[in-house]
Amino acid sequence: MQSINRAGIEAARERIAPHIRTTPTLSLERGAFSLQGFLILKLELMQHTGSFKARGAFNRILSCDVDGAGVVAASGGNFGVAVAYAAGQLDLAAEVFVPDTSSPVKVERLHALGADVRVV
Repeated sequence: MQSINRAGIEAARERIAPHIRTTPTLSLERGAFSLQGFLILKLELMQHTGSFKARGAFNRILSCDVDGAGVVAASGGNFGVAVAYAAGQLDLAAEVFVPDTSSPVKVERLHALGADVRVV
């Protein structure tokens, strides 16, 4: 397993920067919601696909030698959607395996993003 360090984080940030949105932050003052400390929220719901998962999907795809065969993911949730989105943006095929208990809305979104969806 590869260790996480500052250089790796910076490399990932540079790799994905052209493909993701810079999302805003919201600062909560000390005492808000009975918090004892200061809290900064990163509004990743404004990211492509509605979650931070697009960052990981782009980083993984862009850091691998992906050939014309495309990419495969197993997720009935936000990561599957993020992989389908990233693959589409990079002109790659995406095959996403989802459990038979997946939300029909997520499955439809995967189809809309061009993924080949396999229900298992």
